[in-house]
Amino acid sequence: MNNLTFYGQSTFSVEIKGKTILFDPFISANEKANHIDINTIKADYILVSHGHLDHILDAEAIAKNNDATIVSNYEIATWFEKKECKSHPLNHGGKWTFDFGTVKYVNAVHSSVLPDGSNGGNAGGFVVWNDEGCFYFAGDTALTLDMQLIPLTCPKLDFAILPIGDNFTMGYEDASVAANFIECNKIVGCHFDTFGFIEIDHDTAKDAFDKKGKELILPTIGSKINL
Repeated sequence: MNNLTFYGQSTFSVEIKGKTILFDPFISANEKANHIDINTIKADYILVSHGHLDHILDAEAIAKNNDATIVSNYEIATWFEKKECKSHPLNHGGKWTFDFGTVKYVNAVHSSVLPDGSNGGNAGGFVVWNDEGCFYFAGDTALTLDMQLIPLTCPKLDFAILPIGDNFTMGYEDASVAANFIECNKIVGCHFDTFGFIEIDHDTAKDAFDKKGKELILPTIGSKINL
């Protein structure tokens, strides 16, 4: 569970137990990711945190290209089923063990609506684990005390992917507090720099984490990270 690829915004893939898990695919309309061809992206599972366009835009195409299973809340999972995609529904606090490991759908504080106006259910995040390790993908969220439940209900985190861009989610200041709540020292930032509202100063953001004894990793689009 150590090969992570960043595709921009909140889109990551992680290789786990011979499977590729893709999170929140938004690539083809991201000008900063215009060098990425979605037809080259492999995925066995696509985990979708909520229904906003900048988290699901390419999910259908990539799922159909790879015969991948979309994992999300009940509303989003059934919405994709109607588009003839394979899906597995979860809801808050629930977990399921797949062939690559266990996925738990945890709380996020954020809005959610699908691009056609359909109900997107409630936004969430994912904790993923197996015998190789454990990580948390927060999706879009504000800082919430519910994050303190993660160390109580899940294995110890090896790393976490947290939004840090502010305006639509928590900023890096709140995210550094979240790192304490989830008891995780290695944080990968997401949901930053894609457009004007969420541009950040990288050095200032890293310093906020350094002061709390945490490491903030800010990947470049298309880069692979060994964690």
